[in-house]
Amino acid sequence: MIIGVPTEIKTHEYRVALLPVGAEELKRAGHQVIVEKSAGVGSGFLDEEYEAVGARIVTSREEVFEKADMIIKVKEPQPDEWPMMRDGQVMFTYFHFAASQELTAGVLATNSVAIAYETITDRRGRLPLLTPMSEVAGKMSIQEGAKFLERPMKGRGILLGGVPGVEPATVLILGGGIVGSNAAKVAAGLGARVIIMDINADQLRYLDDVMPANVDTIFSERHAIRRYLGMADLVVGAVLIPGARCPMLVSRDDLKLMKQHAVIVDVGVDQGGCCETIHPTTHDDPVYIVDDVVHYAVANMPGAVGRTSTFALTNATLPYALELANKGYVQASKDDPGLAMGINLERGKVTNQAVAKCFDLKYEPHSAG
Repeated sequence: MIIGVPTEIKTHEYRVALLPVGAEELKRAGHQVIVEKSAGVGSGFLDEEYEAVGARIVTSREEVFEKADMIIKVKEPQPDEWPMMRDGQVMFTYFHFAASQELTAGVLATNSVAIAYETITDRRGRLPLLTPMSEVAGKMSIQEGAKFLERPMKGRGILLGGVPGVEPATVLILGGGIVGSNAAKVAAGLGARVIIMDINADQLRYLDDVMPANVDTIFSERHAIRRYLGMADLVVGAVLIPGARCPMLVSRDDLKLMKQHAVIVDVGVDQGGCCETIHPTTHDDPVYIVDDVVHYAVANMPGAVGRTSTFALTNATLPYALELANKGYVQASKDDPGLAMGINLERGKVTNQAVAKCFDLKYEPHSAG
């Protein structure tokens, strides 16, 4: 199989989908690897490092798409890339289809096979390819939130952890999964008062056991959310329903309950976000203000720490890439039902029920089903 690795073109996306060691492993398994020139530079990997292990460097994205049987990426293909995709070509990347009908329609029209990192599961039902980036994004949500609480950044002018004699910031985290728990650990470590909310009572019991004393766990329901929104200096949206759009937990009317110049960091913005007023932003222009509340909504937060994120991501994705290359996507997915969960679109069919439901499209089982 020919595996292609294009340079990421989303704004300030510095990750790369395959390390030189990954290219070497694919070559050892008998496959060809073509890498677009400078694809790894943002993460600190030079073309020469890929060439040293047998990958071929090409100068154009078009050549990568034209020759590759499987494209490995980090972020969803951008509109300029859709015309390069072809019938039966496997695209292995983050898609987050439920957040964009345009993306869903665009990729459907290519008749390619879209295998989404974020819906692949392991034997325990966890999301092994989403987890590492959720860990990064959860930690970054506090890092970025603390920055935008500074007054020159339009925030309230509050130091997250306070100082002796001055109370710390209150951080409200909506969702107690991977993103939320990592956000809570960082916020608590900086000395903030942290409230983490979830609808899973067992998860709240677990968090209550492992979190430090400055973290309170609260069952998530409408009245509780509104109550704690009024206390929060920083709100982190950390909600996930695999493959589906995030539930809307914070309405525009709810913003009136919040403190002036409070900050919302919605990590789930690439799945539509949990705040009614959220829409994707970029690292170039990360925030906007609605009703005196600062909204941070960068859809590729981990891209800013490309080297850390690339190692974390490729450690998880390489075994799956090898399986797909060695067996082909149909057989690999038959052998691993969790990998089969990643097939969201297949040659013009919607093969993920959540995506089909989101856009009122016909659901059809994939070839491995």
